[in-house]
Amino acid sequence: MSQLAYLVIREGSKWSDVFRLLPGQPVTVGRAPSNQIVVRDERCSRAHAEFFMSEGQWRVRDLGSRNGTQVGDVRIEGEHLLRPGEVVCIGHAQLVFVHRLSDAFGEGATTAGGSRPLEAASQATESPEGAAPERDTSSRPPADDSSDGGLDELTAIMHRKGQTRFLLPEKESEGSLSTIGRAAGKLCRLAFELAKAPDVTSMAELALSGLFEGTRADAGGVLLLPHPTRGEVAGCNLELVASRSLTAQPYRPISDALATTVMREGEAVLARNAAGDSHIAADGGHVLDDPTASVICAPIRRGNDMLGVVHLYSTDAARRPDPDDLEFTLAVAETVAVALVNLNRRQELAENLTLVRTEIVQLRERLGVQSEIIGQSPLIKKVTDEIALAAASRSTVLIRGESGVGKELVARAVHYSSPRAKNVFVCLNCAALSEELLASELFGHERGAFTGATERKIGKFEAADHGTLMLDEIGEMSPGLQAKFLRVLEGHPFERVGGSKPITVDVRVIAATNRDLEKDVLDGHFRRDLYFRLRVVEILVPPLRKRPEDIPELANYFLQRLDAETGRKIRGFTEDAMEQLLKYRWPGNIRELKNVVERAVVLCTGQFIGPNDLLLSKIATAGDTAESPQMIPGCIPCSLADMERRHILGVLNHTGWNKSRAANILGIERSTLDRKIRRYLLAEDSQENPE
Repeated sequence: MSQLAYLVIREGSKWSDVFRLLPGQPVTVGRAPSNQIVVRDERCSRAHAEFFMSEGQWRVRDLGSRNGTQVGDVRIEGEHLLRPGEVVCIGHAQLVFVHRLSDAFGEGATTAGGSRPLEAASQATESPEGAAPERDTSSRPPADDSSDGGLDELTAIMHRKGQTRFLLPEKESEGSLSTIGRAAGKLCRLAFELAKAPDVTSMAELALSGLFEGTRADAGGVLLLPHPTRGEVAGCNLELVASRSLTAQPYRPISDALATTVMREGEAVLARNAAGDSHIAADGGHVLDDPTASVICAPIRRGNDMLGVVHLYSTDAARRPDPDDLEFTLAVAETVAVALVNLNRRQELAENLTLVRTEIVQLRERLGVQSEIIGQSPLIKKVTDEIALAAASRSTVLIRGESGVGKELVARAVHYSSPRAKNVFVCLNCAALSEELLASELFGHERGAFTGATERKIGKFEAADHGTLMLDEIGEMSPGLQAKFLRVLEGHPFERVGGSKPITVDVRVIAATNRDLEKDVLDGHFRRDLYFRLRVVEILVPPLRKRPEDIPELANYFLQRLDAETGRKIRGFTEDAMEQLLKYRWPGNIRELKNVVERAVVLCTGQFIGPNDLLLSKIATAGDTAESPQMIPGCIPCSLADMERRHILGVLNHTGWNKSRAANILGIERSTLDRKIRRYLLAEDSQENPE
């Protein structure tokens, strides 16, 4: 016995739902919301009945309900073995048990009163009341079905339809119950499948499968307009999304004339004996050469918006489409339109959600960032003047300075002083991601582009459209990604990872780095053309040790803000504490100053912060090696990069070039170690041994 089963649910005079029964998953019915099937009727108990499979057969059990459970006209006690077509009555709801959906709409299924489930549906007639009548719009008499269909026979438009009766309410539908039941079952299953389609192409393929199953067509295609259109439409604007042919001959495209007519008038067309007629059969001179060729074309529309057309045809004289095929095609086209609108809406919602999340993050960051740069020194005033000049232009800005000097703060000041201030400011650290993830973050990716890409994601360039994109640590970007980034800077469109659709954005780029880019260019680690493209406007942010006159103002600013956050009542710094702050070299710059003040606020027990409350490091600042009065015995002065290269090489030799062990000893990720090997060791080998 088939384990596939359904409950077709009717409440009152309307069929309200179809519920699929799965083996091993009992289904409860009742008034409580916790039930899988909820019946809102006072005669129904909170937990009324249960459907379950036992020994390979479906059964229903009453759960001690107040008014009982009936199968047909008999009230059951305990369990009841269900047979296909039986109707279970719970309150005012009727649940028809079937193994095939078409059985619920056929002649075999009966309600508790002995009538068929769809007896409310009227019998089919040639012209349904309330629906648009079928019209023969051909200027010549239609060809007789019994003719041999020679090439000299004229094309006959057999039927045209503005609305299908398969989608009309029950009282307005017509036709034999079995025909409507089979069509409704197919449409129901197809609608479920279309609703789950992940993209437009998959949806079109599913629609064609359903059309070939429900009509006599042997070839067809789904064609869509680039955008929903109202008013004038043209067939030449259609794009073929999916096509299929059940014969040895490939699919022949629809003619522009037929597609334009169908979209303009909003009616589906069934044409027989279309061979030889270039206005009906095909486009581009490839006319169907079979004398019995018949064509169906239905519009895909949603309200007043035209989305595309469904195009079917048959070249088999024994399988000539009839008016029911036209009805079914139009119903499928209407269903595709709904699914297409919902799919586009889901994609728009996903993209809008990403944009909203980005804006929320940016707003939160803006709330926590001081909009004004603190300081009155000549060096910081020079930076402020350069910000004002850079903000007025659209040029790319390169911000340079040591770590912790406030490069992102300068970038924000440029953005919020520019005409783009009302648009989004997006920041991305290039050093925190691998090449693949950085490409995905910058340009976005399509669903399925790589393992873990479960949905479409827009990149930072799209998120920053009409705004500003700041790329911190630009010197850490890989050479391969630098080339693609340069093309976008020069105004070329880009594609998402795994995609083919070109995307053009209007973004101002601000790059920041603490590296010596000139040296990286000479060493071949950074592209020369990208360096000059970024360095249109350059802002150099001085380190804190070169503007000590700003230290008191900055320290007091951080103290006041931390006092307000923590509720402390610290009045300031002692003279000794401030003198110690002024003498310190600040290798971590403003970031370090903020952290030192924060620790002092937490640990201070008096009204003023003293020298003992300050925790200052002994790390030398960049370029201080030669100034140090005491040298470690055996120490050879060298750059930090050279020291790092030697240390990494030593650890690799110690581990026998086991990169995983070496990365563990160094305390870095394996990917970071690989990047440093390419940077320090492989580049050196290529310079020493040029080919």
